[in-house]
Amino acid sequence: MDHRAVSQAERINACKSTVLQYCGGSLSPEMQAPKLLWVKENLQESWSLVCRWMDLSDWLSFRATGDDTRSLCTTVCKWTYLGHAHLELAKEKDTLSMEACGWDDDFWEEIGLGDLLDGNHGKIGRSVAFPGYPLGSGLTPTAAKELGLLAGTPVGTALIDAHAGGVGTMESVSEIESKHQVADEEAICHRMVLVCGTSTCHMAVSCNKLFIPGVWGPFWSAMMPGYWLTEGGQSATGALLDHIVGNHPAAPLIANRAASQSVSIYEILNKILESMMQERKAPFLSALTEDIHVLPDFHGNRSPIADPKSKGMICGLTLDTSEKQLALLYLATIQGIAYGTRHIVEHCNSQGHKIDTLLACGGLSKNPLYVQEHADIVDCQIVLPRESETVLLGAAILGAVAAKKYTGLHEAMRALSAAGQVIHASKEEKLKKYHEAKYRIFKSLYEQQLLQRSIMMQALQ
Repeated sequence: MDHRAVSQAERINACKSTVLQYCGGSLSPEMQAPKLLWVKENLQESWSLVCRWMDLSDWLSFRATGDDTRSLCTTVCKWTYLGHAHLELAKEKDTLSMEACGWDDDFWEEIGLGDLLDGNHGKIGRSVAFPGYPLGSGLTPTAAKELGLLAGTPVGTALIDAHAGGVGTMESVSEIESKHQVADEEAICHRMVLVCGTSTCHMAVSCNKLFIPGVWGPFWSAMMPGYWLTEGGQSATGALLDHIVGNHPAAPLIANRAASQSVSIYEILNKILESMMQERKAPFLSALTEDIHVLPDFHGNRSPIADPKSKGMICGLTLDTSEKQLALLYLATIQGIAYGTRHIVEHCNSQGHKIDTLLACGGLSKNPLYVQEHADIVDCQIVLPRESETVLLGAAILGAVAAKKYTGLHEAMRALSAAGQVIHASKEEKLKKYHEAKYRIFKSLYEQQLLQRSIMMQALQ
């Protein structure tokens, strides 16, 4: 969520490097190149002292094994490493790990970070491997002692946390009939995983590379070997709900009530909304927000607009500070987030994807109101995996692959994943019509914001 490097990202994007086409057309300030440039420009003493720059996933692997091999997931998704170039050399040498060959040296020189190329890319990764590749000799004696495990326990090349959730979730739908009868190897391409936490990542894979403006990727083998990954996202979802609820005058009272009942504040808000629907004789719960509309870009828009300067907007505020008003604002915020997901899904499908099923994991997927609103608004069934902690499951799958319990990542995913509850979209026509209207308003809020920016820019010239 660190957006300090917005100006650095803008300067990098102005270079128009060919690597940008594999990042949705532009780098986000959340990616590593602009963050590294920010550090170099603002913390020069620290910059001169660093011997390695690493993603958290790769750092944990290094601490566990002493092996500095980086993951295709981290390097491709965040560092502009070209995984498809890595693939070509991997085929030639018949290996899953090798000297890194996917760095575009001209890009790093052009953006002012050429010193990272010293020592054959030693600071950012000399060796890169597919997820689940066995690292070193497994756990070092020191790491094994710290973790209470056996030295030599296999450790697989890591994934970014959200991508581990994708691996732990993507195949849990295999026994659920899809809307389309397709070949087995293509069935997975009709799914999108929502990893819902502080932010939300939207993961979809395809057999062919799809260039989608404003959506990260296509990333070769960054999550599943052999598939191109498309990664949409919303920079603030759980964080936004916490912000909206926590800063409302009624929040302390509801929080105290939730604590006394040993439930979350969101369970209390969900019950308030159910009561309000009955009191107002609303045709459906979603109709309670007919006068409140939220653009959830409080921390910029990651996808599909890719505008880090976008701001959040709320239309329909009053002087009411009651618990009921907070419940309505909470519901409208959930709906705004769900309209953002619909925008991402529609945009991806317009560019070649065929997504018809969503799979959800992470903390927000445990909120039934959040999940149902997404199903109704996107008009997709949502499958919840049987295993509630799918990021941990994804990490365990990597370990199982490293231990050679399975022939590959995909086989392990199928063996260790299973579907839980399935949430279906409502077929009620009035509800569909209602969400169509609110979705139009959702998109118009950003258009209004662009107009406002233009007016103010002219005023300040």
